[in-house]
Amino acid sequence: MAELSLQERYAPSNACFGCGPANPKGLRIRSFALGDEVVADWRPEPQYEAFPGVLNGGIIGALLDCHCNWTAAYRLMGQRGADHPPCTVTAEYAIQLKRPCPTDRVLHLRAKAVETTGDRCVVEGSLEADGKVRATCRGTFVAVEPGHPAFHRW
Repeated sequence: MAELSLQERYAPSNACFGCGPANPKGLRIRSFALGDEVVADWRPEPQYEAFPGVLNGGIIGALLDCHCNWTAAYRLMGQRGADHPPCTVTAEYAIQLKRPCPTDRVLHLRAKAVETTGDRCVVEGSLEADGKVRATCRGTFVAVEPGHPAFHRW
């Protein structure tokens, strides 16, 4: 894909396990703004299986956490009229595992900001395969200030 993802455009040196373009051993999620949603396609590899053919729940959590975090950062950037997203961290998130998630095909991530107040953004997301929701997420993400360990990690 020739288009740069949000991660590649705004945080090319980020080494986060889930979404860092600079982490060769990470999941390397590539999120793209599409209207009022942020979307991503991701292809599992065998080392991410819980058992043959089924994705590990912790990996599902990492995928949704990072993808929803970028959705929040992108929303806050737009609301601020900024040219770069603020560095955001996860304040809380909850994952619901709905059904087994296959590892032999491309998975689809979708997320949407549902509430924004000041430096906080609530995001709802989903992980889908074969047109079925496999997991959902609802989380609160916060833009951090100087002095926070994550500030300027991007």
